[in-house]
Amino acid sequence: MLPSLASIDTWIFDLDNTLYPARANLFARIDARMTDYVARRLDLPHDAARAVQKDYFHRHGTTLTGLMADHGVDPHEFLAEVHDVEMDVLEEDAPLAAVIARLPGRKLVFTNGDTPYALKVLDRLGLGASFEAIHDIHAMNLVPKPHASAYAGLCERLAIDPRRAVFFEDMARNLAPAKAIGMTTVWIDNGSEQGPEPQRDHIDFTVHALAPWLQHIMEAS
Repeated sequence: MLPSLASIDTWIFDLDNTLYPARANLFARIDARMTDYVARRLDLPHDAARAVQKDYFHRHGTTLTGLMADHGVDPHEFLAEVHDVEMDVLEEDAPLAAVIARLPGRKLVFTNGDTPYALKVLDRLGLGASFEAIHDIHAMNLVPKPHASAYAGLCERLAIDPRRAVFFEDMARNLAPAKAIGMTTVWIDNGSEQGPEPQRDHIDFTVHALAPWLQHIMEAS
């Protein structure tokens, strides 16, 4: 194990564009369904709906949070609709499953999506048996990353010492609250980041592909 990670006993992974490559573009399908939902619910043309959707994402952390705050949207209805997408762009990732299995300690998923969707993604990737638990948007009381309460709730619910945990995430801004409570942070820099070039003072490691880097740290000494 890489010496700087030798004390880690909890490995926490974001889901979308982290456990599968951003080039799969699965989230584009979800994104399109979100725009359609906003357009229908708010009676807006497509371009205006997309602008509202992205504004909510940047201001609230998720489109859903903004829709709930301003329009009383039912989160179960919204999540069921936007996650109703085909998974055919995802492929089984046996090398990733193998190296995750070798990691010493607990393995968890921390996602702004919901558990039914996360389970579909994990099963498609061949990772259905790789993780102890999924901490989803409902476990966060519908207050998503990067709000600090999402991270505090994760640690409390699953009895995590953040100083002995590492968090993998493709959205750099979602790593800042993890670093603030003592987690080691790994940014999966794969092109999915939105917005301006992120600050990096809260990022411990920057990697471009997950499985090769995990393999590397397991073999380092």
